[in-house]
Amino acid sequence: MQAFRSVWTSGAVVAGLTALSACLPFDQAESLVPQARPAVPEPAVYKPSSDSAQLAYYYNALQRDLLTRGLLRTDGGGPDTPYDAEDLAESFEALAFYDEYGGSGISGGLGRWAGPVRIAAEFGPSVPAAQRVADKDTVTAYAARLARITSHPVTTVASRANFHVIFASLDDSAFVAERVRELLPSISAKDLSLLAAPPRSFYCLVVAGGPQSDPLSYTRGVALIRAEHPDLVRKSCVHEEVAQGLGLRNDSPRARPSIFNDDDEFALLTSFDEKLLQMLYDPRLKTGMGAGEARPVIRILAREAMGQEL
Repeated sequence: MQAFRSVWTSGAVVAGLTALSACLPFDQAESLVPQARPAVPEPAVYKPSSDSAQLAYYYNALQRDLLTRGLLRTDGGGPDTPYDAEDLAESFEALAFYDEYGGSGISGGLGRWAGPVRIAAEFGPSVPAAQRVADKDTVTAYAARLARITSHPVTTVASRANFHVIFASLDDSAFVAERVRELLPSISAKDLSLLAAPPRSFYCLVVAGGPQSDPLSYTRGVALIRAEHPDLVRKSCVHEEVAQGLGLRNDSPRARPSIFNDDDEFALLTSFDEKLLQMLYDPRLKTGMGAGEARPVIRILAREAMGQEL
């Protein structure tokens, strides 16, 4: 998936109704016949703009095309995607120590969350109630899975979140811009503009990192999931962006079977990806370590993940 990474609710629209009562004269000689209540107008229904509708059409067609070509797999890999400890170690180094959007693939230190990750799903005004329920269920189930994989506290919360997953359409750009400014006051104007109104080629985005004094000790994350996406691409974006917001911040064409690869072969987190996340939060690796310093430990972790004797 095309995604942006950087180290560093509102309800549906409804019409307001005012109940009016009036006293009307009637003939006391006649029996009073109860009058039928006037029909209550239906709540106003959000109608997407033409630009948002075109995006939804494009992403639906894209999902159909990818599925037709055997992509967006949900099987987690199989006999056709073998890998070994060397593949794991190589992919881990590429994903955890290099930042595709940080400047031509430059190397950096290991970044991850030191404290608990508290995730909240938030929604732009355009997202209907039923979709909000489904999206919250997706985020909740995925957070529980990530906690099991990493043995790190990852939960969903209703308040005091530090990782916000915002589902919003193009029509919600003003809402997204305002919310991101609240969550990330020091975000650059360029990054804010990208989050609020990303180009069509960006399926979803995430910004994650720590304070200026310690940027690799993550304390804050914000992901944007386009509301125009159909179900599978939408879920795929949740899987990739939240996982990358935990510290696997790059993509690599050699990572397979993996969602950390722009070829769209896999839609959902794979067994390979689970091992990478398990390695990322192993206490034998230290936040801020460089790739060279960490390489001997990475090789040990990769062999252990594959069940090999050391």
